[in-house]
Amino acid sequence: MYREQQITLGLFYCQNVPESREENRQALEEEFGKSLRLFPIPCSGRLEPVHLLKALERFADAAFIITCPVGACRYFEGNHRAKKRVERTRKILSDIGMEPERVGIAIGSKEAPKTLAQQAREIFREISLLGPSPVFGQE
Repeated sequence: MYREQQITLGLFYCQNVPESREENRQALEEEFGKSLRLFPIPCSGRLEPVHLLKALERFADAAFIITCPVGACRYFEGNHRAKKRVERTRKILSDIGMEPERVGIAIGSKEAPKTLAQQAREIFREISLLGPSPVFGQE
């Protein structure tokens, strides 16, 4: 279904996200093909702006992070740190003339938890409206 899309999403995610085990990741990679590159991380707070920027520079039309729910971070404030870092990265993109929407964050909810697959599909629908990155059109 997503294989015909011409955009690529770099998706970093906390390993505490529901249904984010290896078999879930493999099923998503099969569904999306080369349009989705997944990067599990022990905590979303470990993600730095440089990770998102490198993804945008090397292969991705958009780069997002999925965090565990607020208050459920095993390192206490990882999702809070991730949010600040995404905001900083969006400012950098805006300053260089790129759409800041190419970087984003999905913060999980304790009340209505979503699986990795559900969140990936929602993010992919959102970024599909952006189209291909201008970075790759200049090679």
